[in-house]
Amino acid sequence: MLSKIARLPKLSTRQLSTANIKASGPRLDDNGEPRFLEQVKMFYNSAAAKTGIPQEYLDLIQSCQTVVRFNIPLRRDDGRLQTVTCYRAQHSTHKLPCKGGTRYSDHVDLQEVEALSALMTFKLAIADIPFGGGKGGIKINPRELSQGELERVTRKYTMELIKKGFIGAAVDCLGPDMGTNEQVMTWIKDTYVNMYGETNINAEGCATGKLPSQGGIEGRTESTGLGVYYCIKKLLSTPSFIERSLLDTEGVAGKTVIVQGFGAVGYWAAKFLQQDGAKIVGIVEYNSA
Repeated sequence: MLSKIARLPKLSTRQLSTANIKASGPRLDDNGEPRFLEQVKMFYNSAAAKTGIPQEYLDLIQSCQTVVRFNIPLRRDDGRLQTVTCYRAQHSTHKLPCKGGTRYSDHVDLQEVEALSALMTFKLAIADIPFGGGKGGIKINPRELSQGELERVTRKYTMELIKKGFIGAAVDCLGPDMGTNEQVMTWIKDTYVNMYGETNINAEGCATGKLPSQGGIEGRTESTGLGVYYCIKKLLSTPSFIERSLLDTEGVAGKTVIVQGFGAVGYWAAKFLQQDGAKIVGIVEYNSA
């Protein structure tokens, strides 16, 4: 499959769209490469073929069960009215609640949230956590919005999820992701509690990653970066990985590290790696390196 993709001629966007409709292969982006969702499906199919599970069940497991896309109005501080596109995908409701991040990025789209929700389902299953995978987001650049604008778009997004039944401690629990933080998750919780706090004792469980003073837990902020550190530490203590990666020694100490992205994940991963003796020799951010 990959060799066939590599030999595809460079086509215009219009030609690609036509080719995608006619072809049964993966949909391609403007660069002639598989989109994120198609990449997830390709890896899934490669692994699933080795399981011996009937194809009809594999198709069911792969499919995203429910996805919603809607537009909300955002009144900017200067009085302009901006239309903002929002998403939430629930890949699997076989075990509830769904669990997954909420990202604020101008690159968010439908196929991305479907792909990420599928990966969330698989991660939870591997870790034997009885939740279904979810993912959502708002198509905005949070760096371009004021604090007041972020609060307004967050609360409106939450209200729409409430109306559509896409949020709740026993239904779909939202978590932080790229572009969101403890304050954003607290606004989500606060909006939901204002609606259902008197009738649902578990209303505050509609979101994780909240401020500790608002029902969050200590250590949540650094947890994802800490997880990256633990994964790297485990890999660097695995002889087969050391052999195949052509490294001279095991362990984190003395290894050189370049970090791509220095947000909530990259910063804490770099911090824990450095504390364990790694040398941070490069940091890459969205506008500099």
